[in-house]
Amino acid sequence: MLIKCRQELSPKVIRYVREKLKNRLVGLFWKHNARLKKVLPENRWGDRVYGFLFFYASHRRRPNNSMTFNDVLYRIKTTDEILDPLRVFVTDKEFVKLYIKAVVGDEYNVPTLAVLRSVDDVRAYSFPSQCCIKPTHSSGQVILRKDGAPIDYNKIESWFSQNHYRAGREANYRLLKPKIIVEPIIFPDETTLVEYLIFCFRGEPRLIRTFEDHLGIDRRNLFDIEWNIMPFGLRNKNSPNPPGRPTNLLEMLNIAKKLSERFDFIRIDLYSNNKKIYVGELTNCHANARAPFVPIDADKIASKIIFDNSP
Repeated sequence: MLIKCRQELSPKVIRYVREKLKNRLVGLFWKHNARLKKVLPENRWGDRVYGFLFFYASHRRRPNNSMTFNDVLYRIKTTDEILDPLRVFVTDKEFVKLYIKAVVGDEYNVPTLAVLRSVDDVRAYSFPSQCCIKPTHSSGQVILRKDGAPIDYNKIESWFSQNHYRAGREANYRLLKPKIIVEPIIFPDETTLVEYLIFCFRGEPRLIRTFEDHLGIDRRNLFDIEWNIMPFGLRNKNSPNPPGRPTNLLEMLNIAKKLSERFDFIRIDLYSNNKKIYVGELTNCHANARAPFVPIDADKIASKIIFDNSP
């Protein structure tokens, strides 16, 4: 009877039912996301279960073994690859500077003004009137102090109790010791700060994503290594006003190449004002394997460029 009923359903109805069920499952995940992270054990089994559900809810499909962008990132995240000692080491924003110094030279490091290892250190430290303050053990959190603005001590001190691993189960963050790093603001006279995110596979730069902060307006664009703008974006559509080719692009690509040689796949983050280059950080798992290409059909094209080096 069930088989007969199914045969009588049109493909359109079947697709509709499947989509409704998928929407229901995805909705349940995001509704109970915070609780799931608390309930699932903080071990590799719990990480893999959460990682699978997170991937499904983000991409509305199961991960697979293909060489597509987010599936490769998913495998890095959910296998012991993410626990490679070097990957864990460069995740720390203090220690990564030792790696950068050893591989390409200390001149590419943003200078360190202080590393504060306790709340007492924070309270005792005299922060410069212009500085960048961020936790070494987290991601995406930063305070830019300008013109002697008041210090948010409560926010800084709260970072000591945070473990970024719990935010999305990226295990390379799990055992990092909480610290606060203080740096000068780079290129303080520039009205536009451009960050270059260079995706590298087996020691070869393949795609470049630019992130511009222009007078408080964010602009994102995706280029190949010859500085041809791609007909697709990553998570966001390309801005209609892309930045010009940097005069020191070849130097940036050479830095990315050297820093990525010891990894299968990694993202090298650089800053440049067309004269000076700084390495911001090394990112193991871009956007926690969540960011799709836009349009979604570009996923296969972008993945071939990254992993097959196809034009």
